This record gives sequence, structure tokens and C-alpha cells, in this order.
Amino acid sequence: MTTKDAALEMLGPARRPPAAKLSFEEFHDWLDEDTWAEWVDGQVQMVSPASLRHAQLSGFLLRVLGAWVEAHDLGTLLLPPFLMRLAPPVDRAREPDLLFVAREHTDRLRRTYLDGPADVVVEIISPESVGRDRGEKFVEYERAGVPEYWLIDPDRRYAEFYELGTDGRYRVALAGADGEYTSQALAGFKLPVDWLWQEPLPRVAEVLGPLGLVG
Repeated sequence: MTTKDAALEMLGPARRPPAAKLSFEEFHDWLDEDTWAEWVDGQVQMVSPASLRHAQLSGFLLRVLGAWVEAHDLGTLLLPPFLMRLAPPVDRAREPDLLFVAREHTDRLRRTYLDGPADVVVEIISPESVGRDRGEKFVEYERAGVPEYWLIDPDRRYAEFYELGTDGRYRVALAGADGEYTSQALAGFKLPVDWLWQEPLPRVAEVLGPLGLVG
């Protein structure tokens, strides 16, 4: 059974995605808080269950980035299931693994979705999502104007950090298994990439000092 089949099996027949094309409003009405799905070309695309490592990385980044965002009063961090609706010409709704909305853009936040691009989008790559994360979503996020796109591949122990240039195109700010990425959107937050591959992942209390959040 594939991860996509597993996602459908967990839903049961009542929550299987409609076969017909839906408007965003129809998709939003169909969706509930227990169903992880995206809206692509009018069709519902189910989001596969996360692996243990994927979930651990999401939680680690949420806690570490959350401490930084709170300390500097920068904005809001969100995990799925929370949609990011991208306006035409992209006209799709995605559920990033993690998104950051700067304080000056919180007017884009709705009760159940973000109406417009986040300031930072993080996707943690799985074998099932690699083509989508590197292909469709890369193009969509670039066209929609997401300033930073982080791609983290725990299987290959490789991370890529893209920043939107003045020409509206992504440029690689850092790529590799190590090094330190400095985020522009997150007020100079510095992420040592090798933290992401440690087993177990670093305890948040251990990284607050290097981040300058505790004396």
C-alpha cells in the first residue's frame, strides 16, 4: 500500500475526495480540520501521512523558530492542516509543512487559511513528495512571491534555502549538508544545518544559547 493509499484508507468512504472539480470555496467547505488535503487545478489532492522523522523535524523547527519569533515579536508560525491560498495565476491552495507569516502581513490570515503567500515556507521532503516539492511547489511559491523557500531532505541529509530576487526568481542562498543559513525574513535567524541531521535532534534548551536567546 502506498502512502497515498494509506491516507485515503484512514479517511473512510465518507471523506474520500470528490471526483468533480471544485471552486476554492467548495473545497474549503468540504475540508475539515481532521482532513489534510490541497487544492490543485480544481481537484482535491490528499496529503500523505508524515513519517516519524518528518514529524520530529517539523516539531523541532516549530519549537526553535517559535522561540525566535516570540523573542523578537516577528509574527506567526503555523503547521498543517492550515492552508496557504495562492491567488491567480497560481490559483492553488497548499498545506506547507511549516509557514511563517510576518507581523506586517497578518492581515492575510483567515480563520482556517492564509490568503496569500507566507514570508517563509518550509517543506520537508519525503520519497512521495520529492517531485512535487522540487517541481510544482517550487514554481508556485516563486510565482506567488514567497520570499524564502526552505527544502529539507532528511533521507539525503541535504537542505536548500532559496530567496526571491528582485527579478521574482529564486536564487540559492545555501545548499548542502552543513553550513549555516541566515534568514532575511526571520530577522537574522541563523540555522546550523547539521542540527537537522542529529539523532536524536538537539534539545531546544541546548540551542537557545547558540541562538543568543539565553545568557
